[in-house]
Amino acid sequence: MEFETLSDMKRTNMCGELNASDENKEVVLMGWVAKNRKLGGVNFVTLRDRTGIVQLAFNDSTDKDVFEKSEHLKGEYVIAVKGKVLRRTPENVNKNMPTGEIEVFVTELRVLNSSETPPFYIEENIDTNDALRLKYRYLDLRRPDMQKNMMLRHKVTKIARDYFDANGFLEIETPMLTKSTPEGARDYLVPSRVQQGKFYALPQSPQQYKQMLMLAGYDRYFQVVRCFRDEDLRADRQPEFTQLDMELSFVDIDTIININEGFLKKVFKEAMGIDIETPFIRMPYNEAMNRFGSDKPDTRFGLEFIDISDEVKNCGFKVFSGAVENGGSVRCINVKGLGNKLSRKKLDALSEYVKTYKAKGMSWIVVEDDSLRSQITKFLSDDEINSILSKTDAVPGDAILIIADKNDVVYDALGNLRLEVARQFDLIDNSKFNFLWVTDFPLFEYSEEEDRYVAKHHPFTHPVDEDIEKLETEPQNVRAKAYDIILNGSEIGGGSLRIFNSDLQERMFKALGFTHDEAWERFGHLMEAFKYGTPPHGGLAYGLDRLVMIMAGCDSIRDVIAFPKVQTASELMLKSPSYVDKKQLEELGIEITVPVDDGEKENSDNE
Repeated sequence: MEFETLSDMKRTNMCGELNASDENKEVVLMGWVAKNRKLGGVNFVTLRDRTGIVQLAFNDSTDKDVFEKSEHLKGEYVIAVKGKVLRRTPENVNKNMPTGEIEVFVTELRVLNSSETPPFYIEENIDTNDALRLKYRYLDLRRPDMQKNMMLRHKVTKIARDYFDANGFLEIETPMLTKSTPEGARDYLVPSRVQQGKFYALPQSPQQYKQMLMLAGYDRYFQVVRCFRDEDLRADRQPEFTQLDMELSFVDIDTIININEGFLKKVFKEAMGIDIETPFIRMPYNEAMNRFGSDKPDTRFGLEFIDISDEVKNCGFKVFSGAVENGGSVRCINVKGLGNKLSRKKLDALSEYVKTYKAKGMSWIVVEDDSLRSQITKFLSDDEINSILSKTDAVPGDAILIIADKNDVVYDALGNLRLEVARQFDLIDNSKFNFLWVTDFPLFEYSEEEDRYVAKHHPFTHPVDEDIEKLETEPQNVRAKAYDIILNGSEIGGGSLRIFNSDLQERMFKALGFTHDEAWERFGHLMEAFKYGTPPHGGLAYGLDRLVMIMAGCDSIRDVIAFPKVQTASELMLKSPSYVDKKQLEELGIEITVPVDDGEKENSDNE
């Protein structure tokens, strides 16, 4: 087939822009062939670009050459057409497409490029293996739903830039090659060629740089910034991701929260046409854990925790009484009205499910019309059973699901059980966008792996003033001036007021187990800077990918990132990471000590 140039054809419109008001207008359109239907002497071709689709009509009674060329058009051919916009007859209007009132009668057709048959259909909501989609990501990104996601992401970013500019923020870029200061996730390291044996780290966040900007007097900073963490992947995590990052001087928590509620209100209104109510609920960390077992609770449904420790602390069922005696608790959820749907098989499956979260199992009581169905009531007295039923407000049809263990196990297991039951029984209203702030976090959490206290957020978070005296003696009881913004059970952002005094920062590092020399080796630049007039400051960072994922109604952040990685941290389209030449390693002064299978290397290079 002969392919033609565009030297004398200039695009006048995008496909999805046309409507009945354009009747009789001559237009030039360009895009990809989605479908070609042949009906006697008329061919109908659906043309697609990023704005949508429009129907083209070719008639064999007007221009034989144009009609004949249209006969050979196949899916994903790239074409340019010139024609006139015509209104469809009432019976031919397609109400399922925005351009369904019109079609373009084509008078000139140019085929700009052909296409082989794609490995999957270029259409919305395809049921295709993810690996195949990511291998041919350029085709996957051509699908209308993926293009909508990318355009939503652009819109969110554009609104953010406009909003923060209007509120006095300066967008300032911070370095991508920085210093490794391991305290949290693993760094991605970059070897230096000019200083062999030394390494840069890719930033896990711009945290220290943005604090330096506050010290430098820039007052309000923001950045749309790439960040990197070498950690295991999940549906809402990637090794490289984007933060919407900010820092502010001379502010309190209320100021930061108010600015960010204004941003979220604006972005949902302008990007999605949704009015969200502000101010958001503020919930202390301890309340969130006691009610939902999570510091990122999904409040779109009930199933809140009920503590029945007092009711069973002296019972004959050792699983319950032993948990309370050892400092733990016994908590439950009441699945109201769904007891008849919880067969013994389903209850056993849920009991196995909670073991994933270190629980020993799940106890249950199903309230029926004139009896109780349970495996534990034989160990409980009538008074204890009645106390449980009264405390849980249980009536016939309800099912009480119970976890007994150490508190952290109860929170984790019952919190995830709550989510699993809501998913199984369709209790979540996906049309809702429920925001809340979780506040008053612990400053530290104990890491059994490292056998020490680590920072709950990061080591630059300011303690609550009245708790500072407990840093050395009661670190477990120190609260942080920290706050997370939660949307539908996902943390979309987190922040805090920062330490801005070098003595307090050094005390913080000591509480984390650093010696004086270790602290100054890793973070001396920050503590030195704090000696030169540092203003009180704080900030917040959004996971932009996660925010857009929720707005777009996607299950994975891969669907809102143009070229994401898979669970092995590989990018399937370019096949990265990959082996490098020996010469490159020699220039860096690096020798690979892990044996490399030559056959594996050859296969990788030839995939």
